[in-house]
Amino acid sequence: MDQAQMFSHADTLAVLHENRPLSEKLEFVHDTINQRYHFVSRLAVAVYDPKTDLLKTFIHSSGGSEPLSHYHAKLSLAHSLNTIVKSGRPRVVNDLRIFADSSQTHSQRILSQGYAASYTMPMYHKGDFFGFVFFNADQPDVFDHEVLHYLDLFGHLLSLTVMQELSQYRTLQAAIRTACELTHHRDNETGSHLDRMSRYARLIAQRLAPQYGFSDEYIEHIFMFSPLHDLGKIAIPDTILFKPAKLDQEEFEVMKTHTSKGHEMIEGMLNHFGVTKLQNSELLANIAHYHHEAVDGSGYPHGLKGDAIPIEARIIAVADIFDALTSARPYKHAWSNAEAFSALDEMAGVTLDKDCVQALLDGQSEVEEIQQQFAEDLLG
Repeated sequence: MDQAQMFSHADTLAVLHENRPLSEKLEFVHDTINQRYHFVSRLAVAVYDPKTDLLKTFIHSSGGSEPLSHYHAKLSLAHSLNTIVKSGRPRVVNDLRIFADSSQTHSQRILSQGYAASYTMPMYHKGDFFGFVFFNADQPDVFDHEVLHYLDLFGHLLSLTVMQELSQYRTLQAAIRTACELTHHRDNETGSHLDRMSRYARLIAQRLAPQYGFSDEYIEHIFMFSPLHDLGKIAIPDTILFKPAKLDQEEFEVMKTHTSKGHEMIEGMLNHFGVTKLQNSELLANIAHYHHEAVDGSGYPHGLKGDAIPIEARIIAVADIFDALTSARPYKHAWSNAEAFSALDEMAGVTLDKDCVQALLDGQSEVEEIQQQFAEDLLG
């Protein structure tokens, strides 16, 4: 056998090893499935946030007709999906018309888009549920034993692919947070603050998605990366970081370096962990580096203006400032939401991005829900 024969076979799934967005890998898997079963017209992955019980749309291969973009729902209120998690078994629905009278928005949207059958697989990592893989068909009664056996293979492959990438991000997050603890970093940014501001950031990104063309994958990365915006503060001397009085000009200049230091640290972490090619990893660096830039050019470290500031940094700036205003600190009392919203409105178009401010103002009921769920533990 000559070398040409030895290496003549092309790996059908080699694309999954390439440095591509998860959404592209999902589309590739969909195309592969369609070569055998043309009736599978939609693949989608939703990820779960156990802190809020929210199931969030993440990636899909529905073309331009995705019925559930930028959608989330409480898993506990979705009875059929919740049963999948409790039983640990997938669900086969060969005629989606059984959900015709369902009050669930996602069921109605799927039906209205013309999907006729579905197969839903739960995803687990080390025994912990972290989301679903959905296979939808445009014909009823097509998910028989043979088809399901084939889809099981691709479902688990997708689950592993998604979990591998999310695990890399979460490992990076854990490493950075551990570094903060090892250096006794306290700052006044409690865990509750980070929980709140990351969800405010997600809320803003979700509301801006139609205008800016954000994908669910991008929005999830904003949510995951936003708590790491002030990483660079671990390099600021305690005498400045914890000073109870107002910083003088020289001290403030030192404090301002936390953005550049954070950027440098994140690039170093990405290199050390060998994850420099992770999709959207540049968002993490942008968030750390530019979240104190102002749209009028008065911010730091580079005095960028308007759209020259990455949109992810503009989003985090609004989320962070709003939570700082509405949180009690040793040097200030907590402002009411009305006071904070009024202040943001005054800053809109001056130091803060108008669209980002308006997106938060438009989501006041969701803001209140986040505040109630992640209230400060005053005894802690």
